[in-house]
Amino acid sequence: MRKYTGSVLPIDACFQVSPGPGAARMMQGETFEWSQNSEVAGEIMRILVADDDPTTRFMLGAVLTKAGYTVQEAVDGAGAWDILQTPDAPRLVILDWVMPRMDGIDVLRHTRAAPLELQPYILMVTGKTDKREIIIGLDSGANDYVMKPFDSDELLTRVAVGRRMVDVQQKLLDKNNELSQALSEIRTLRGIIPICASCKSIRDDQGYWNQVEVYVRDHSDAEFSHGLCPVCMKKYYPDVYDDYCRELGEANESGGKDC
Repeated sequence: MRKYTGSVLPIDACFQVSPGPGAARMMQGETFEWSQNSEVAGEIMRILVADDDPTTRFMLGAVLTKAGYTVQEAVDGAGAWDILQTPDAPRLVILDWVMPRMDGIDVLRHTRAAPLELQPYILMVTGKTDKREIIIGLDSGANDYVMKPFDSDELLTRVAVGRRMVDVQQKLLDKNNELSQALSEIRTLRGIIPICASCKSIRDDQGYWNQVEVYVRDHSDAEFSHGLCPVCMKKYYPDVYDDYCRELGEANESGGKDC
């Protein structure tokens, strides 16, 4: 894959340039990637341009690169579909309708049927003017469309809308992932728990009896800090119990628990 970095020719000069070796390679199906070292909204966004016409690909690449986007190209529908199946596929796609090997409608249907974590925003670029055909494209999964020959300002405006939609999608996914992570870390006790009426041991699912603290520790994220209640202090430490009660006398007078 070739990468072109730097400024581009003005749009009105594009057709005045004689096709060189690069154009010939583009016609033969070599994939190019355009990029420019400018940023939009804090990061450079990659856009997939799929069109079998090398002139259209050149024009789209020039307009988008000048606006600060990185452009990856596909020369037919099958190539576009191959790229869209990769883990780091561009999140925004400009797709021609009529292409060899696989047309734009088939690419749309394959993409929308794929179990992708995030679906790309797809902008159809077509010379079709029949409203019924436009409806077919939108029904097949296109988010928007631009007519050929396209106006560069209109194209960039629609691409900006697509970028905002992609950003919203990403933020929603990030929030959902954060929520899923939080829920996975929350462990709760539910249902009926068998507990001994005398010693208060709890029976687990395997039939073994455990102390309450062991059961709760194993079935939640709670930790225990051990101490002695007054009743147990009197039972196990009767020699210091009276001193303990004297120290708590002021608290008892103000409504604290009895020793």
